[in-house]
Amino acid sequence: MNHETHQNDLRFLRRANRTLGIALAIIGVGMLFLVFAVLSLVGSERTIVVPPNIEKTFWVSKDKVSGEYLEQMAGFMTWLVLDVSPSTIDWKRNVLLTYVAPDDFAGLKTQMDLEAERLRSNNATTSFQIQQFTANEKQQSVVATGRLRRQINGVDVGDPVVRSYLIQFKHTGGRVHLSAFKEIPYGQNGQQPRTPDGNAAAH
Repeated sequence: MNHETHQNDLRFLRRANRTLGIALAIIGVGMLFLVFAVLSLVGSERTIVVPPNIEKTFWVSKDKVSGEYLEQMAGFMTWLVLDVSPSTIDWKRNVLLTYVAPDDFAGLKTQMDLEAERLRSNNATTSFQIQQFTANEKQQSVVATGRLRRQINGVDVGDPVVRSYLIQFKHTGGRVHLSAFKEIPYGQNGQQPRTPDGNAAAH
């Protein structure tokens, strides 16, 4: 075999091996970055859906949505939270959590888990008849007032009682997130209430 030809072949193979090694190193670094990117997204992605029925026109700006949209979202949220039974609480909780802001996810999940356990242990159901909404566009919140009915083993526990709930939203990244849902003393708001059909409520 020609010695010079043999040496040329060796030099070619060495260059090819170096090129292949560099390419493999680049691919390895890229894969490492991809793994870190995927891990950083786990648990942070939220799928946000809209209420099943849009009944009013509304506007959306960079960081706020209109009172009409807030009211429709609030109606959907109260249905998910307050119209529940042992057979529906789990899937309604899961739907609700898809709307929750990441910063508030743990707290609201704990709240819903405790409520689910309470319903199951008492074989209880609740239903909520909305009587009026009080939207606050500046604070991106709604107070929903209505009559809450409770049953245990299919039997009413007293008469339906008037309750008010504060539903707080955040509008970020073009999405509306739920950040709080809590009961407040009845009548604790300074806004003009509105009935579910959009009219001012009578005093």
